[in-house]
Amino acid sequence: MALTTDFAGVDQGTGAAETKTDYSRYRIVPARHPGRTAGTIFAAFVIAVALYSTFTNPRWGWGVFAQWFFAEPVLVGLGRTLLLTALAAVSGSILGTALALARVSKSPLLASLSWGYIWLLRSIPMIVLLLVLNNLGYLYETISIGVPFTDKVLFDYPTTQLLTPFAAAFLGLTLNQSAFFAEIVRGGILSVDQGQLEAAAALGLSRRRQAFRIVLPQAMRSILPTGFNEIIGLAKSTSMVYVLALPELFYTVQVIYRRNLEVIPLLMVATVWYLVIMTVLSIAQHYIERYFSKGAVRNPTPLPFQSYFQRLRRAPAAPLAKASGVTLGNQRSAADWRAKGGAVRIHGISKSFGTLKVLDDIELNLPAGSVTAIIGPSGSGKSTLLRAINHLERVDSGFISVDGELVGYTQKGDVLYELKEKDILKRRTDIGMVFQNFNLFPHLTVLENIIEAPIQVRGLSREEAIAFAQELLARVGLSDKIDAYPRQLFGGQQQRVAIARALALRPKVLLFDEPTSALDPELVGEVLDVIKELARTGTTLVIVTHEIGFAREVADTVVFMEGGHILETGSPTQIFNDARHQRTRAFLAKVL
Repeated sequence: MALTTDFAGVDQGTGAAETKTDYSRYRIVPARHPGRTAGTIFAAFVIAVALYSTFTNPRWGWGVFAQWFFAEPVLVGLGRTLLLTALAAVSGSILGTALALARVSKSPLLASLSWGYIWLLRSIPMIVLLLVLNNLGYLYETISIGVPFTDKVLFDYPTTQLLTPFAAAFLGLTLNQSAFFAEIVRGGILSVDQGQLEAAAALGLSRRRQAFRIVLPQAMRSILPTGFNEIIGLAKSTSMVYVLALPELFYTVQVIYRRNLEVIPLLMVATVWYLVIMTVLSIAQHYIERYFSKGAVRNPTPLPFQSYFQRLRRAPAAPLAKASGVTLGNQRSAADWRAKGGAVRIHGISKSFGTLKVLDDIELNLPAGSVTAIIGPSGSGKSTLLRAINHLERVDSGFISVDGELVGYTQKGDVLYELKEKDILKRRTDIGMVFQNFNLFPHLTVLENIIEAPIQVRGLSREEAIAFAQELLARVGLSDKIDAYPRQLFGGQQQRVAIARALALRPKVLLFDEPTSALDPELVGEVLDVIKELARTGTTLVIVTHEIGFAREVADTVVFMEGGHILETGSPTQIFNDARHQRTRAFLAKVL
């Protein structure tokens, strides 16, 4: 590639004419790195010496090594090692994940039980645990299962026959693995941003779906490196079952070299097989990590055959959209887009964080289909009020209702019953939320972000959800980004996807928490244009914003807050041109 540069070479002293220099004919000499070269030579020398010493020393016994490497007893022991590793890795990972979820649960007793299990099993050495399990028959002669408080026995079996050496080895490895894996999973869960949970909750996804679809897939990026270290350690730990006289790989090798006294060659047989196992696990780790890194990098290198399988998955989608003929003008008509808004009534709510009272006896009525802008200085309680409307923030007192239906409670006569989390999630689907920092799910594509809640919460078929998602993306001008990951979009595009995701549930009320504050000034306009269009759809909008000009243009009602109080409410004309409260006038004088 030719590089041509125009360079103005002006002699200021003589006023010489401007000249141009063409650098394309120059030869480029790469930078030299003598230190790097010396290090490479040294490394090559060390490797050569190690290999020469290993393969020329007859005491390594490579002939004996070759004789026993594929011998039947060795392969049988290898098979038992692989079986123990696979079984204990799967069962230990499942049990460890359950323990991690228990530790982060809201049940104090369940969390304490999980902590106690992890504390105990991490404290007991593996070899001690194996010996205790192998001698469990001394403590309990039989294992019985019966009907409580009766003499009826459903199952009764001698412990020594039930807990064979293989069963004891499998159980011991599983229990040990689960305790360590639980802490790895818990660390991964804690590494996921809290905003991801809030976004999933705002979409009404169940707690189980939040855990297994949103949190754990993102946590896997932190879990996998240390998790695979544990699995590799587990493969090597199977050698400890020799104390149970179980003929796995290491025990088999021991038996052989005690007979023929060829210690080093037989140990090398075991070593090379362990190297093979570790290599296979390391390759698997690489590919699994790549799979769970979806959306983590802007331009990932495709895995082998990845693009081919993506084409196969996308192939049926094109005729589907065409066959359904779905546009906003027919099957998904304007009635879906221009959904009936819900009336919001806020009944004297208050909220404190410790000694700080962020909301103090808030009263507010928002008519169905209205557009309300909430303005005020930072720390005035605007975002907390917004989060309280859809019950992401539980208030200390007072109530909020949408179309006469209380958020977070159900009414029976004169008694209010607090709803369980699963019921709150169902009601929350009528109250969409667009977050300040987008909170898109980074491991899901734009399409997957939008269709997740309609399928799981509203019960739409995948075909219906995809068709409606395509229409929403067309509305926000992002049809060409349907297969992109959030990290591959800039801020304005991410916020428009977040709006489309919220609209996919067709909510009665749509909340915007400073939707433009995380954007560059050049990107603010495109997001505000989308919200302006929404303001004409009939959905009730509540917008916390610092964009005063936007609030003046779009809102029916402007609310000014400070110190957890609503100081003034009125039309944009009244608030911006003739504010009654002195603090409102002072605030607007600084921002207008």
